[in-house]
Amino acid sequence: MFALLGVVLVAGAPWVLPAAAGGTKLKPPQNVEVDIIDDTFTLRWAGSREPAGNVTGNVTVSADYQIPGIADNWTKLPGCQHVTSASCDFSSLKMSVYLEIKLRIRAEEGDNTSPWRELDTFIPFQQARIGPPKVHLEAEDKAIAINISPPGAEDSIMWQLERPHFTYNVIIWRNASEAQTWNETHHSRFPRVKIHKLVPETTYCVRVKAGLLLQRNPAEFSPVHCVSTTAPLHPVPTPRQAHATSPSLSIVENELPAPENIQVILENDTYVLKWDYIHDNVMFEAQWLRSYLKRSSGSNSEKWAQVQGCERAPVARCVPPQDMFRKGIYFRVRASRGNSSSPWSEEEKFDAGRRVVIPPLIVALKPLSSHSLRVSIGFQDQTELQHYPLTYEVTFWENASNTERKTFVEQRADFTVSSLKPRTVYCAIAQALLEDGPRSQRSSHSNATCATTEAGGAPGALLAAGVAALLVLCAATALGKLVHYVFFPPGKPPATIDEYFPEEPMKNLLLSTSVERTEECFIVENVDTVSAKEMNHLDEDHKTYTSQASQDSGNYSIEDESGESGGSHASEELGQRGAGAGARSAGGRFA
Repeated sequence: MFALLGVVLVAGAPWVLPAAAGGTKLKPPQNVEVDIIDDTFTLRWAGSREPAGNVTGNVTVSADYQIPGIADNWTKLPGCQHVTSASCDFSSLKMSVYLEIKLRIRAEEGDNTSPWRELDTFIPFQQARIGPPKVHLEAEDKAIAINISPPGAEDSIMWQLERPHFTYNVIIWRNASEAQTWNETHHSRFPRVKIHKLVPETTYCVRVKAGLLLQRNPAEFSPVHCVSTTAPLHPVPTPRQAHATSPSLSIVENELPAPENIQVILENDTYVLKWDYIHDNVMFEAQWLRSYLKRSSGSNSEKWAQVQGCERAPVARCVPPQDMFRKGIYFRVRASRGNSSSPWSEEEKFDAGRRVVIPPLIVALKPLSSHSLRVSIGFQDQTELQHYPLTYEVTFWENASNTERKTFVEQRADFTVSSLKPRTVYCAIAQALLEDGPRSQRSSHSNATCATTEAGGAPGALLAAGVAALLVLCAATALGKLVHYVFFPPGKPPATIDEYFPEEPMKNLLLSTSVERTEECFIVENVDTVSAKEMNHLDEDHKTYTSQASQDSGNYSIEDESGESGGSHASEELGQRGAGAGARSAGGRFA
């Protein structure tokens, strides 16, 4: 996980240098390096040569440590005080392996000491190498079980948090002489690895190395361990042996081989556990184990539990309880006949979807327009796979000779294909893909489905033309109303004038002089009931109005004339207007 911190300073040199006054001066240790493997901490340096001058050779080495940011003072490094050899062990130092530490080292001879040589800071956890794991082998006729103990001691400080996260690389070969010609590497997250399909009565050798997925610590392989597989449980004689009468040849008929090809299939939304077996008249039992229980080292045979409904299956299949199927479950099966039982089969992990057969898909095409088709993908029957994250690989092509087929991947089961030709036949097939970690599973291809796009141009063009014509008509109508209102205004004043200027004289001032004023006529009944006071008031109003109208517009002029004819005419007109005004005044008061 961590690179070895080797602080190589200079080439090895003598401990002492000649002093200016003819004495000697000690030189600090050279080629200093720190080596950490598991929980063993070692400080190494170059050894001394023959002493020079008057040096007696009683030179020792001492080291101090410092934790920057926490304890800036230097403290004596345990196990590394007055050391006469070229290394010291400071594994007894009690500190967090995740904190930075800094070391310094010097040579000493009585009161004569060399200058301190300081090493670069480092973090022990990042500096440590992963030691070799302990390995124990168990042999069967066609399999070898490898039990692995994680690196470090049970109470390891360095790997205390990392022990559950170790992974293991197992290299196996047939024998020592064939190590370079045939070998296999197996990777496992569990400390127990079982390798199947081996040759009986054959010697196999293995070595194991541990690692951490998220770290880059260097690791060391374990020593080589070898073991021989046992004799076959059911030996098959050669033709010559089959006809021999030698009593030394005995065929063990009661021993049974282990079932093979364990798998879980989905039949009518029901999970079924099935396997292959070559013999008849046997009974089967199945067991299961949660994957997290496999992380503990050593044998886990006592942790396996019987699968309900599969304790004594007469055929090579059974239906376990459906609520137990989830990720992280292992199955194993064995056969039995009387008092004889086969070895357990290879342990098979059930992963939802990994061993489930994906049924063929059904593809439907529906034209949406002249340039697009809608693609719908589904299963013929309702299935649990509809809830899994399936990916669909769709192949699409024009149904004509020598046309290119386009393949694209979709996460959705309903999507649209555009940029197509009008009135053209297109076909499609689909395939479902279920990804599960490093493995994936595909369904078989669906049957080809074809559809024709709609005719292009006419319906859309007519609709667009109709909408455009309607918009133009509405715009022309609105424009005509606006022009008529601006250039040909109505003669009647707006309603606001009637509201704020109810009297006729004031209204007349706001009307265009080009518009001739017309008088309104009223039929007034019971004129005699109008009082003389009202008549006098109307007479004054009439004179005032006539005078203003005469000065402003000139359309009407009433002058005071002497004579009977003038007075008579004015009186008559005044009477008519008074009667009309009285009627209006009365109507205004009593309306």
